[in-house]
Amino acid sequence: MKILCVNAGSSSLKFQMYEMPEEKVLINGYIEKIGLDDSFYTIKINGEKIKKTKLISNHTEAVEVLIDELFANNVIKSLEEIKAVGHRVLHGGEKYASSVVITDEVIQDIKDLTKLGPLHHPGNLAGIEAMMNAIDVPNVAVFDTAFHQTMPKENYIYPVPYEWYEKYGVRKYGFHGTSHKYITLKMQEKLKRKDINIISCHIGSGSSIAVIKNGECLNTTMGITPLDGLMMGTRSGAIDPSIIEYVCKESGMTVAEVTNELNKKSGCLGVAGVSDNRDMEEAMNAGDERATLAFKMFTDRIAKYIAEYYLELEGKVDAIVFTAGVGENGATARKMVMDRLNPMGIYSDDEANQNIAGFKELHEGLISTADSKVPVMVVPTNEEIMIVKDTYSFIA
Repeated sequence: MKILCVNAGSSSLKFQMYEMPEEKVLINGYIEKIGLDDSFYTIKINGEKIKKTKLISNHTEAVEVLIDELFANNVIKSLEEIKAVGHRVLHGGEKYASSVVITDEVIQDIKDLTKLGPLHHPGNLAGIEAMMNAIDVPNVAVFDTAFHQTMPKENYIYPVPYEWYEKYGVRKYGFHGTSHKYITLKMQEKLKRKDINIISCHIGSGSSIAVIKNGECLNTTMGITPLDGLMMGTRSGAIDPSIIEYVCKESGMTVAEVTNELNKKSGCLGVAGVSDNRDMEEAMNAGDERATLAFKMFTDRIAKYIAEYYLELEGKVDAIVFTAGVGENGATARKMVMDRLNPMGIYSDDEANQNIAGFKELHEGLISTADSKVPVMVVPTNEEIMIVKDTYSFIA
């Protein structure tokens, strides 16, 4: 049974086709710069990567390209072979604690929640509507916030006027839920029980940490939007909120303009001048002062949240897990974080850590020493298979 996974952004569309229940990837692709003159896309099939340049004006045309490539690469011979489409959707608010088949009501809810996800929802909706117009099959929304809906109220309510929550929905929602859910399920398999306590560190261009107690999310770093929490590639993470008003007055920028800079020009990019962890590490090794500062800030904040969540679990932690781009490949970043955790009895096995880095053959494993009080592991995430599994569950 063929299931399509779609992740549509404001100017991009990623897709993967799976054969289920075998969980076999048949083809994947990434369509970029939609709506721009230099739009292009890459296809990966049978181990071969192919790049093509094509003017793609909107998401409807992007979906047409997607379908054309499915036929051209003999992935399908008829659209009837595609049994369902799963879509990543950023925000499900308080209403959606699990994935749902997309109806007119669900689409309206996603539109209503755009105020909480203004950077992501227009692209998510464009991808959904284009795909629904192209193929008459069940479409499923998999919400990035759903996994975090088990948080207790004391962990998601902000210390602001309570009516802000009642009237405007101001609360912590959390994101990267599909990734944290995947890691939780993988660790339940590894530990052979459901009631696990772990600290899941999704560290990449966008980063968040979730604390899992008895197999459910207890707390997480991102807030009402993905801007809160850790310092990231281009996002500031948690800062003094009065900075926004101050910079508006000093610079003449609007709140929207300052918020845009906090989302797109801050974090590692703001401090070091580069957003990619590899570029920042290279500059740090070359003696660049700002890159060194940014790397220390980046890893220090990760360590502080891990320590906070260790206390939240009362020290009963089965494992700390690193995942996502930097978490899976950044040996230097992982070591710097673990070195900061030495007072908690957590120590890096430097050889094991170095063996899981970059694009080396080994992708997962234990990177802490035998005498560490908490095991530290690297486990690759797979958000796409979680989307496909949820979608498959509705039609299997």
